[in-house]
Amino acid sequence: MARIIDASLTGSSEGGCDPRALHGTWGALNAAAVRGLAYSDDVKAKTDALYQRVKHVVPAVEWPAYAPLIAAINDMKRAKNAIILAHNYMTSEIFWCVGDFRGDSLALAYKAAQTDAAIIVQAGVHFMAETSKILAPEKTVLIPDLRAGCSLAASITGADVRLIKQKFPGVPVVTYVNTSAEVKAESDVTCTSSNAAAVVEWAAKEWGMDRVILIPDEYLAKNVAAQTGIRIIAWHGRCEVHERFTAEDVAELRASYPGIIVLAHPECPPDVMSAADFAGSTAALQMYVEQKHPAKVVLLTECSMSDNVAAASPDVDFIRPCNLCPHMKRITLEGIYDALKAMKYEVTILEDVRVRAKQAIDRMLALPKETPRAFETGRPPVAVELV
Repeated sequence: MARIIDASLTGSSEGGCDPRALHGTWGALNAAAVRGLAYSDDVKAKTDALYQRVKHVVPAVEWPAYAPLIAAINDMKRAKNAIILAHNYMTSEIFWCVGDFRGDSLALAYKAAQTDAAIIVQAGVHFMAETSKILAPEKTVLIPDLRAGCSLAASITGADVRLIKQKFPGVPVVTYVNTSAEVKAESDVTCTSSNAAAVVEWAAKEWGMDRVILIPDEYLAKNVAAQTGIRIIAWHGRCEVHERFTAEDVAELRASYPGIIVLAHPECPPDVMSAADFAGSTAALQMYVEQKHPAKVVLLTECSMSDNVAAASPDVDFIRPCNLCPHMKRITLEGIYDALKAMKYEVTILEDVRVRAKQAIDRMLALPKETPRAFETGRPPVAVELV
């Protein structure tokens, strides 16, 4: 069960849910000093405006510890023609203060394909860095921490996909981007949570089939099946963050906070999706908050997402479920600084694997762009065939 945190109670460290406290940055407030960086007048001038973006989550007393790293990272980016792709699950000082492009997996994939920068630093997990390298092989792609993995990506291999295709010959394979390059290379087309339903519908029509293989997230597959009516063959993979949310959590939230709007990510279990008021990708959730301005809202997804959406919607009261992604939180300001300074850790992919994986991603990117699609809530669960 998620630990529920009321944002109105987090003005102090008492009862708060701060990823920095749990995953190293808080405990390493001397990280800048260790690297010979100090909070000078020059650093203050370079970062004062940036602090306004994160003051809702970073106490003023702590800002001088982060600001020297932020200023140094931004200076190095300009000097080295580098950009940082920051996923929605990054902590706010990374997302808002050093990220050049921010968003979900689909948005970052587009930017990786389009950027003119020579160096891409992936402020996200390893499969995202691989996606950037697949789309931009001529660029140097860095991941600040090699341990930044993903439970979904680890749940399936290229060999697994080959066996699935042997069992279901001719059935199109739609692979969630939360997978390794070798898995993408065995696939027909990739998808993200933003476009999963649209890609499944397209694949069924393109292949003339009434069923589609959608891997590896079991819950995303079940939720897409409920939205599309297409028969789905799925894999038993789950996101370790989203699988912990329950319908009981939603009931507890509604009892504790009458009138709260519950937003859920489609990697959540189907009963959570049914109990929510709105469901969709991280981009869709952000769009909902920015357009609807609910008085009180909870995002059933990774903790830092609420912090980052709150920066753009200060009038909304966020109740934060404390489900952190331990892999995303491997990425820190000091890790990004070290990666750019020493040009580590470079992501490489075998060319044959890269070319085949790119075909699957290109098919996705070539589909008509649409507004991130919401998942209709309240629908009954639909059975899928698990392999």
